[in-house]
Formats: sequence, C-alpha cells, structure tokens
Amino acid sequence: MDIIIVVIVGVVALFLGFLITSTILRKNVEKKSENILKEAEEKGEIIKKEKILQAKEKFLQLKSEHEKIIQEKNSAIQRNENRLKQKEGTFSQKMEEFQRRKKEVDTIRENLNAQLELVNKKQNEIDKSHKRQVEELETISGLSAGEAKAQLIETLKDEAKSEAMAHITEIVEEAKLTANREAKKTVIETIQRTASEYANENSVSVFNIDNDEIKGRIIGREGRNIRTLEALTGVEIIIDDSPDAILLSSFDPVRREIARQSLHKLVTDGRIHPARIEEVVLKTKKQIEQDIIETGKRATIDLGIHGMHHELIRIVGKMKYRSSYGQNLLQHSKEVANLCATMASELGLNPKIAKRAGLLHDIGKVPDNEPELPHALHGMKLAEKFKEKTDICNAIGSHHEEIEMENLISPVVQICDAISGARPGARREVVAAYIQRLNKLEELALTYPGVIKTFAIQAGRELRVIVGAEKVSDAESSQISYDLSKKIQDEMTYPGQIKITVIRETRAISYAK
Repeated sequence: MDIIIVVIVGVVALFLGFLITSTILRKNVEKKSENILKEAEEKGEIIKKEKILQAKEKFLQLKSEHEKIIQEKNSAIQRNENRLKQKEGTFSQKMEEFQRRKKEVDTIRENLNAQLELVNKKQNEIDKSHKRQVEELETISGLSAGEAKAQLIETLKDEAKSEAMAHITEIVEEAKLTANREAKKTVIETIQRTASEYANENSVSVFNIDNDEIKGRIIGREGRNIRTLEALTGVEIIIDDSPDAILLSSFDPVRREIARQSLHKLVTDGRIHPARIEEVVLKTKKQIEQDIIETGKRATIDLGIHGMHHELIRIVGKMKYRSSYGQNLLQHSKEVANLCATMASELGLNPKIAKRAGLLHDIGKVPDNEPELPHALHGMKLAEKFKEKTDICNAIGSHHEEIEMENLISPVVQICDAISGARPGARREVVAAYIQRLNKLEELALTYPGVIKTFAIQAGRELRVIVGAEKVSDAESSQISYDLSKKIQDEMTYPGQIKITVIRETRAISYAK
C-alpha cells in the first residue's frame, strides 16, 4: 500500500513538474518571438529607408540623363532650323536669279521670233525667185526639172562607175602583190622566231652495264630471265659480243623505255629472277603512266596553257613516246604551238587559242584504241568530248582538210604543221612505213579469240602471241599459229619471212595464310 502511494505521489510530482516546465518554456518562447519580431521590424524599417534613398538617387540620375537627352535633341533641332533658314535664304536668292534669267530668255526669244519672221519672208521671196528661174530654164531648154535632174544623175553615175572600176582594178592588183609579199614575210618571220631543234627517233636503245657478268645474270638459267623479260615487255633483248652494252629493240618507244628502266632497277637491286622481273615490270609500267601525266603537265605549263582537261593532258604526255614519220610527236606539237602563236600575233589573231590548237592538233595520233577515223577527225572528236572551244576543234579536224575550215585559226594550224614537218631532216617516211607495218602485224594477231598480248620483235621478223591458258588449248594454239601465218601472207607485204610464236602458259597460284 505504501508503495502505491509513493508511485502515485511520484507520478503527480512528475506531472506537476512537466506543467511548470512547459509554462516556463512557453513564456521564454513568447518573449524570444517578441524580440525577433521587434528586430525584424527594425531591420525592415532600415531596408525600407535604404530602398527609398536608392530610388530617389536613381530617379535623380534618370532625370539628369533625360534632361541631357532633351537638351541634345533641342540643340540638334536648333541646328536643323539654322540649316533650313540658310537653305531658305539660298533658295530665295536662286529663285530671284532664276526669275531674272527667265526674263532675259523671254527677251531673247522675242528677238529670235522677230528675226525668224524676217528669215521666213526672205525665204519665201527666194523660193518665188527660184521657181521663176526654173520656169524660165524649162521654157528655154524644153525639159522639165525632173527630166533634167534624171539626165544629170545618169551622167554622174556613169562617170563614177568608170572611175570606181579603174580604182578597183588598181587596188586588186596592188593587193595581190602586197598579199603575196606580206604572206611570205609573215611565214619567214614565224619560222625565224621559232627555230627549234629536231631529232629523229630510232627503234633501238642501248643499256650500258658495268661488266659482262651481268649479261649472264640477265639471261638466267636456261635463258628463263631474258624470256620472261621479253614476254612481259614485248621488247627484243639482244645480248651479243658488244662490250658493256645490251641492245633493246622495239618499234614502240614506250615498251623500250619500260624495258630499259626495268633492267636498270633489276641490275641495281641485284635480284634477277622471273618473279622479281614480273614485279619490277608492273611497277615500271605504273611509273611510266605517271611520267606521261607529268610530261603533259610540264608541256602545258611551258606553253602557258591553262584549264585543259586532265585526259587531254595525259594524251599530250603520251606524245613523248610517239613519233610521226620519225619526228618526235611531242616536240613537233610544241613547235607547232609556238609557230601558231607567233603567226597569230603577226596576223592580229588570238595567240592563246592558236597555241592551244597547235598543241592539240595531233592528239588523234595517240589514241587508247585504234579508231577507224583519220587522226585529224579522231582528234577533233576527242577535243569536243573534253569541252574544247569550237574554233580549236575545227582547227584540229581541218588541218589535213578532212572537213571545211570555219575560222582563221584553222589555216594557221595547217600552215604551221607543214612548216614544222618541212624542216630539213625532220621526218623520215621509211621509219613511218616500218612502224605502220609492225602495228598492223600486231593488230592482225589481236583479232583471234583468246589472244591477250602481241609483240612484233626482231624488226618485224618474229611475232610473239601470248594467249590465255583458260581460253585456248595447246591444239588451238598451233591452229592460231598456222592461221595467222596464212593471214599475214595474204594481207601483208614484207621482206623475208616472219616467224609466228604462240605462247601458252599455265599458272597455279595459291596463298598460304
């Protein structure tokens, strides 16, 4: 019982303590709240006063700026008013001057009108007098004025025709003499100003070696190296007793150059075997193609020709390895270009167009394929294809008179082509016929199915024909050799005899990975 009473008393005491504590805390909180509110009100008043001061300062600043702007505008208005007053004064002066001059002009007009009336009166009197005179002349002569005028005109016409015919005859005779003399003078001056060198092409190149040991390495075991090189390049390699020299024989300068550079690389490298030869020849062919492009670019730059299509530049570069009647085609075309520019300048024509036409006039001689057209017409088609001007295309196509000449550049190109080819020793007809015969010999073999490449070697005494192993059998190879020999006998004229060799090679290639 006592324990319960003690517990009750303790609980009551705790409750009373809680109430007293809560009351005290509440009073403290209320006191702190009042203090906080009071401080907040004081700070608010301070901030309010500061903002009011800032607003007043901003207002005064804006007011000052506004007054300044208004003052500037007023000044500008005042200046404009002053300018207007000045212009108004000037305008008034000009108006007064205008009125004064108008009065003067009116006075002059009145005087002129009076004088004009006098002139009209005198003109009427003159007309009447002239009419009386004409009537008197008609009465005396028995002819009307129209008939007399017609007779006078006919008389003057006959006299004028007679004098004109005499003058025309003199001018024509003088023009013939002068034209002949001037034409000769122009041609001679053109030739003298463009006197370039000429060089004949041959069909043999000499490859120099250090010692005769290299000859054996080039020949290879059982001649396999030299056979591979001849088969890949189409050039006959002549190794004889000549000391320190090997002859490369072919009518095609491109083939000879490929063979020469390939031999140089092989000898320099020291590794000479069929696989290496094939690799070097392939790389050399690519280098020659690049050299052709660079040669074309150099030729156009040297001549000052710009904006030419890249394919035409490549064709110009190919001219380096072609000849026309023994004359190097690129040198011939550059010479014609310079001659055309000189002659065009002498005649008052455009030298740039003439030079461009002269360089391109023989591009039909170096086609990628063999067209049926003459080289002049084929060159014109190429120029038209690559967007050359009409005058240039006509000059190319007409320089051998296959088509009609339509402008003054065309005869200039024709004349300069003849001048370049007519230099002493510039051309050899025999070489051209020889090269044409070898070309035809190769083309005959290419007409057979399965033929990949053909090479005319030994000055046209042997024709090597390479056929595809997958397309032609051994028996068919023999048949091609026989048929080709009969076709050459029937269609071609040649000295001695021609050996036809058909080569069929089978290769099995695999790769280890």
